[in-house]
Amino acid sequence: MTRKSWNASRLVQLVVITIFAEYCCALNNGLATTPAMGWNPYNAYACDTVESQYHSNAQALVDLGLDSLGYEYLNLDCGWQGTARNSSGGITWNTAAIPNGVPALGKFVHDLGLKFGVYSDGGYFACDTVGGTAHFLGSLGFEMQDAATFASWGADYLKYDNCYAVSTTDFVDFDPPIEPHYTTMRDALSATDRPILFSACEWGVQDPARWPASAVVNSWRISNDIGPPSSWDNIFRIVNQLVPITGFAGPGGWNDLDLLEVGNIGLTMAEQQTHFTFWAAAKSPLIISTDLTEISEEAVGILTNTRVIALNQDSLGQSISFKRRYTNDHDVWAGSLSDGSMVAVVIEMQNSPRAITFNLSDVGYASATAINVITGASLGTLENSYTSTFDAHGSLVLKLSNPVIAPQPTFTFYDAAASGNVLAGGASTRIVNNTITVVGFVGNGGTLQFTGVDGGASGGIKLLSVDYINADFTPTNTDCSNCRNAFMSVNGGTAVQVQMPLSGQNWDILFHGYLVSLSGFKPGKTNTVQISNPSAYTPDFYRLGVAV
Repeated sequence: MTRKSWNASRLVQLVVITIFAEYCCALNNGLATTPAMGWNPYNAYACDTVESQYHSNAQALVDLGLDSLGYEYLNLDCGWQGTARNSSGGITWNTAAIPNGVPALGKFVHDLGLKFGVYSDGGYFACDTVGGTAHFLGSLGFEMQDAATFASWGADYLKYDNCYAVSTTDFVDFDPPIEPHYTTMRDALSATDRPILFSACEWGVQDPARWPASAVVNSWRISNDIGPPSSWDNIFRIVNQLVPITGFAGPGGWNDLDLLEVGNIGLTMAEQQTHFTFWAAAKSPLIISTDLTEISEEAVGILTNTRVIALNQDSLGQSISFKRRYTNDHDVWAGSLSDGSMVAVVIEMQNSPRAITFNLSDVGYASATAINVITGASLGTLENSYTSTFDAHGSLVLKLSNPVIAPQPTFTFYDAAASGNVLAGGASTRIVNNTITVVGFVGNGGTLQFTGVDGGASGGIKLLSVDYINADFTPTNTDCSNCRNAFMSVNGGTAVQVQMPLSGQNWDILFHGYLVSLSGFKPGKTNTVQISNPSAYTPDFYRLGVAV
């Protein structure tokens, strides 16, 4: 077998190179140096928003004080367009929905001190909620003319959707010619000489973070819609989809996790808090999408938490990244802030209130001074761990400073395709990028067993580091949306479920360093670790590391 000892600091370098590529190449239009904040009607009214609702929600942004906290954009969404262009080929508006016209609506918004956003589509027609039959106007083939029109209306923001991108009969296509459609509109907006923030709504298809979308737009959707209706399953799906691409975002170009569901039915207040704080710390645009004239005080309290907003608007612009998943228990994410501190986000994955212990070693610390970001409470110096009571699907957000760095584990690695391992039931090898060999078709009867694994001098519980590939991308909710389950058994003992998120959207992108602790090791080098799944496929495996 191939065995190599790697220090965890070297492992982090590998992660940056192969998965979490460094942020670069932002669209140079001077906009979105921090993520956009504002309001959009879609999750509240879908494509049926009318002029009076735009007016009332714009006024509510001001009356609730949201504008003073950074929520500055009042954006249109689907349904504002007409269905036929005028005699000059210009885009028209739906006079039933916007009777006084879009220019007058833009003036109303600007007169409130807000910025005005419009919506269009890179296809023949725009998206709708009636199966593609509305045929609202899209901008394909009219990019220069439409961009000039939007600028003349005083637009400050363009959300650009992706329906009918291939033909006049293909409503939704998950493999359209996306990039040229978006670069064409980017160039058209640039030609107007008006600063218009460009937001791509391509639903996460074709892995936009790796176009790189950051050179084309100011934000790009990483996933299918969050709703409506809102649900915890939608949030979990999007969280898993973010895992491999956090490093692609930064000032000028951001991963867009989709509109906020705070204030809408379907999520508990604890889930809304978790949703908001995760979006904020992930540096997603914070675009409210609820009826602000009916919003509860509790929801307003979530949206107006200045400490959480500060995470989102931090000038460093670094998203939190995935650190550790305790399957069916809790996630740990963390990222750096401009003042040298770190934000750590712990998400309760169970749907019941309980106590959870956050291990500081999961973010590389032995101790640190902590502030609870949500409450503002100072927690003093935390040593090794911190236990807190969580609501169902709740969260803990800590700002950590003055750290003592924890010792980093050293792993001995075992290649999955090594000759001494046992592949059975259909499991087989494949070569990736002419460089590494992985084992796939594990699960559904296929098994992979590592042999000759060192349990050290004492055996017992060991920390494992797993390198794998999982490109099982889905736009819909499943039992494991944008993740795959592996079941790991040490020396024939009880198999432990290990839930492994995406490594990317192609089966040649490797995730380095997924950590899991397993018990049952014996002293010495005669241990086995078997991976299986009785009813589904696992990820493809490159290697397994054991800290001894």
